[in-house]
Amino acid sequence: LTHEKFSQDVVNQLSNRLESPETPPERQSTLDTLIRSRIQSELDHLKQEEEKVRQEIESALEKENLDRETGTTESADGAEAGRIPSSAELMGDMEEIRSKVDRYQARRDLSEHSEIKLTGEAVVSCYRANPTTPLDCWREVTQFKASVAAVEQVGILHPVLDFFNSPV
Repeated sequence: LTHEKFSQDVVNQLSNRLESPETPPERQSTLDTLIRSRIQSELDHLKQEEEKVRQEIESALEKENLDRETGTTESADGAEAGRIPSSAELMGDMEEIRSKVDRYQARRDLSEHSEIKLTGEAVVSCYRANPTTPLDCWREVTQFKASVAAVEQVGILHPVLDFFNSPV
């Protein structure tokens, strides 16, 4: 066995490296650059995979749509079952539904029924005036309920039945 002698400076430097787990700035910079390049490489790979999957989905949907279109033109023997409506028909249906919703909203609008609005505001005012004793507002609540019941008798709050019973 041979014994090697090292200078005290070398021993101290090695000892200091063992004591401080800190990576030197040059090495840390190299490691950071390497990690960034690997992350960028993986990110590029994932983007390519995503684009490939997106293209596969688009082509599958295109094929499915073409199959449906050719299937509906081939089966144009008058059978309505399974028929896919054209975009013009769908737009017409959407406009019809939109007009029904607008009529429903117009009937539902209670702004022309000032009695409900006034009695509702009276209830709110009473509750604000009597925050600790809300039971003192029983008269206002009763009047509000009566005005709502009167409007219900007219049929304003039952337009849903009209909506579903109207011809398509």
